[in-house]
Amino acid sequence: MRCFRAWKSIVLQCGRWKRYNTAPLCATTNGFPTSYETNTTIESIARELRAARRVLVTTHQKPDGDALGSVLAVVRACAAIGVSAEGWVVDPCEGNLRSFEGSTPVKHVNPRAVELPVGDFDLAVVVDTGAWTQLEVIAPWLRSRADRVIGLDHHARGDSVAARRIVDASCGSCTTLLARLVDALGVDMRSGADERGRCSIAEALYMGIATDTGWFRFPNARAAEFALAARLLEAGVDKDAMYQQIEQSSRAARVELQACALSSLEMLNSGRIALMRLRADDFGETGAMPEETAGIVNIPMEIAAVRASVLVVEDAQAGIIKLSFRSKPADDAGSFIDVNELAGRFGGGGHIHAAGAKQKGTLDEVLQRVRAEI
Repeated sequence: MRCFRAWKSIVLQCGRWKRYNTAPLCATTNGFPTSYETNTTIESIARELRAARRVLVTTHQKPDGDALGSVLAVVRACAAIGVSAEGWVVDPCEGNLRSFEGSTPVKHVNPRAVELPVGDFDLAVVVDTGAWTQLEVIAPWLRSRADRVIGLDHHARGDSVAARRIVDASCGSCTTLLARLVDALGVDMRSGADERGRCSIAEALYMGIATDTGWFRFPNARAAEFALAARLLEAGVDKDAMYQQIEQSSRAARVELQACALSSLEMLNSGRIALMRLRADDFGETGAMPEETAGIVNIPMEIAAVRASVLVVEDAQAGIIKLSFRSKPADDAGSFIDVNELAGRFGGGGHIHAAGAKQKGTLDEVLQRVRAEI
């Protein structure tokens, strides 16, 4: 309730937001290789999957809707062609998303447990990331069989995680890219559906597109995403039920956590950039879980003058600070903030309008760095 009262005070007294005038954003490098690009074809990957006996599909830690949707889509597509496949993801993962797994084999791993995949896999497929920093738990296992790793990603920057990879940063979601793989495999989008029409490949693909485009509100929702979405709806996806399950089934603790973040709101760069923070104590006081931070960084984007938003979260258990960055597309003046570049200054990356990073140090130290950079 402490956070809720503070949030209410901010809503009623907007003029009391802190403001900082800082220097404009400037270019820098984030250390990622510039050669992160496609080096094979969708058809070639489809042939490898068809020839495999057992496939492991994994993604970045703390999977979002696109990451989990991508894992589910590949596992279900493999099942449709008679290939044994299973997902392997590192938690936390929102329960609202996990409800779409159905009977699809997906193993959830505690990030603090030293646990690697067991068994002989012909191929490992890494989806929705190509960064070692997002694959820390499974990295030793992947490195030990580098020649058997395939990557499918839509991020502009990454590492040489996969020997063979498709990278298409024009895709609004990784599942947009994976729809091409499903077609190359000749698989029906309805495959995997239960008696209620749930848990199909189409549903997994739609979950990725819808969540990564902010339910088709973000600038990465192109004509291609809308066209694919229409096709998936025709394949039986219940978009209303999905929206309600993912976006309208939150616990009260999550809303209280949002209030905590809003109570810390600072307006930087002459009001162009919003900065919020969540301390470890905020999670303890509200009872919220780490995965319930999803979407909080987007809230300040409702303010007309704000061009970008940054959320800094203290993860006391992991001993790191997590940063989330979001920005709006170009305004009438034709300017926008490239948060992929901004995240790169903190060793992270992502997309032009959505990115993330991790830092060591105290929360206050990282906040000071963020203020200095922007």
